[in-house]
Amino acid sequence: MTSADIRHMAHALTLGRRGQGRCWPNPAVGCVIVQGDRIVGRGWTQPGGRPHAETEALAQAGASARGATAYVTLEPCAHHGQTPPCAQALIAAGIARVVAPFEDSDSRVSGRGFDMLRAAGIAVTTGILADQAADAHAGFFRRVELGRPWLTLKLATSFDGRIATASGESQWITGPAARRLVHAQRSRHDAVMVGGGTARADDPSLTVRDLGARHQPVRVVVSRLLDLPLMGQLARTANDIPVWICHGPDVDPNLHAAWQGLGAQLIPCALRGRQVDPASVLQALGAAGLTRVFCEGGGTLAASLLEARLVDELIGFTAGVALGAEGRPSIGALGLEHLADAPRFVLAESCAIGPDVMHRWTRQSA
Repeated sequence: MTSADIRHMAHALTLGRRGQGRCWPNPAVGCVIVQGDRIVGRGWTQPGGRPHAETEALAQAGASARGATAYVTLEPCAHHGQTPPCAQALIAAGIARVVAPFEDSDSRVSGRGFDMLRAAGIAVTTGILADQAADAHAGFFRRVELGRPWLTLKLATSFDGRIATASGESQWITGPAARRLVHAQRSRHDAVMVGGGTARADDPSLTVRDLGARHQPVRVVVSRLLDLPLMGQLARTANDIPVWICHGPDVDPNLHAAWQGLGAQLIPCALRGRQVDPASVLQALGAAGLTRVFCEGGGTLAASLLEARLVDELIGFTAGVALGAEGRPSIGALGLEHLADAPRFVLAESCAIGPDVMHRWTRQSA
């Protein structure tokens, strides 16, 4: 491993992140092709998952790919899907060396891509920036290995952990810089999810705004009874931007028909007690192809996800304002009796965002 290997792999990882939120159910892969000390091709997984990063980079490199090194952020695929295997494309282009962080855990690949390359006489180097690549592909791996997407829970709160005053006023606890960053974070996820209470109280659009984005994530609402505003923003835009509603088995047939007529995709889920089972929700979203979900509350949904140990990452935006005990808490009741039973997270980063503080935490077992 050389400093050049690290530099080019870091470049490939940066390129791959451009595809996050746009290429599910495929992984967001980046690829850099280097001839000598010159980059001759760059690519990343395109919207909808095709073309793959390697194909994009090879097309840019052309004849310069012969004898070059390809830096790819995941093992090149070895199976025939909608397109031929990327491993075969690298072989055909005359690539001399492939550098990748690790094997793809997808059973259709899982070492076969590397085997194809080595059998063709191509040198394969692994282990480069593996931790960073694992973080970049965490959603894809979650879906492949556990059947569910990576879940990020975002909470924007006062200093004392409140999301609104007692009367429900919440706009705006955090400042414009924090809100802009939230829109950027939405854009890097396949879906934005809220609970039915938040959808009723706030009438959110759940879209990416003010960033010039042409692509929008799927809007997911978890509502046991489908009792959501039929004249709200989600209902009015369901034909233009996908709205998926995860509901229980006991919904009103008229509401079911109404939401279908509006263009929403309805996803039946199991119950856990009197609430929609969060594990059932995430398994259903994984089955539908989602790899990264950005949950923005509310308190009841946040508590159910935390209680079920389904939150992989916590992102908090904390403002320097106190709302007091009568304010609405960001997380509902967890029923904890012992501190040892509380879900714990490890601080990954923190920084000032305008007048607010952003802090990101990852689950200890994640």
